[in-house]
Amino acid sequence: MSSPAFGVQSWCFRHFKDNEVIAQKVRAIGLDKIEICAVHAPLSKPEEVQPVRDTYDKAGVSVVSIGVQTFEGNDSERAWFESAKILGAKHISAHFRINNFMQAVPKVRAWSREFGIRVGIHCHGGYMFGGSPDVLDYLVGIGGPEIGICIDTAWAMQIGPRPGNPVEWAKRYAGKIYHLHYKDFVFDKNGQWNDVIVGTGNLDLPAFNAALKEGGFDGTSVIEYEAEVESPDAALKRCVESMLANG
Repeated sequence: MSSPAFGVQSWCFRHFKDNEVIAQKVRAIGLDKIEICAVHAPLSKPEEVQPVRDTYDKAGVSVVSIGVQTFEGNDSERAWFESAKILGAKHISAHFRINNFMQAVPKVRAWSREFGIRVGIHCHGGYMFGGSPDVLDYLVGIGGPEIGICIDTAWAMQIGPRPGNPVEWAKRYAGKIYHLHYKDFVFDKNGQWNDVIVGTGNLDLPAFNAALKEGGFDGTSVIEYEAEVESPDAALKRCVESMLANG
C-alpha cells in the first residue's frame, strides 16, 4: 500500500523537541513526510542540520519543505536554502514584510534558481503581509516563477468567505501553487477561530481537492492542526483519515 501524498507540519508537534520522537509520531499517524519548522531544526546553521536529516531518514520520513521563514533581504537568509538542500526539501514556505519585500524578493528568486528550490508565499490571513489575494497577485507577479503560493486553507478563510475561499484560490492560482497547508477553522460570533479536524469545519475539502486536480497541482502538501499542543496525535490521525476519505 502506497503512503499518502501529503505530510505533516512539524509545528503541530512544537511541544516536543526530540526529532526522533517526532519522527515516530509521524509514522504512527500513518505518514512519511514532514515540513520542518525552525523549532525542530537550526535552519540558520546549515552545518548543524545533517543530524536532523539523518534522524528522519532513519525513520523513513522525508522532509518535503521547511518554514515558515520570513525573508527580509538579508544575505544571511541564504542559509535557509542551504539547510533545505541538506534536508532534501524542494520547497520553502515564506513570508515577506511590507517594509523590505522589494529587497527580499530578488534575492529569494536568485537563491531559488541557485538551489532548485521553489518558494511559496504562506497566506496568514490578516496577520502577515501577503494574506490577501491582491497582495499575493503582486508578489507572485514580481517574484514568479520562482516564487509562488503556499495556500493555508484555514488562514485563507480567516479573511472572509468572499476574498478567502480556498476553492476559488485553487482555481485562481492554478499553476502557481507550490505547497499546501491543509488546515480547517470554525469561527465564533466574534471572529475568533478554532482549529478542527480537516474537512469538518468551513473547508469544503472535496471541492478544494477537485479544483487542485483540475488545475494540475504538482506541489507538496502537509496537514496542520494547532490545537491540543501537548497531545495532538489523535486529532492528527483523524485529519489523516479525513484527507484519505476526501481525496
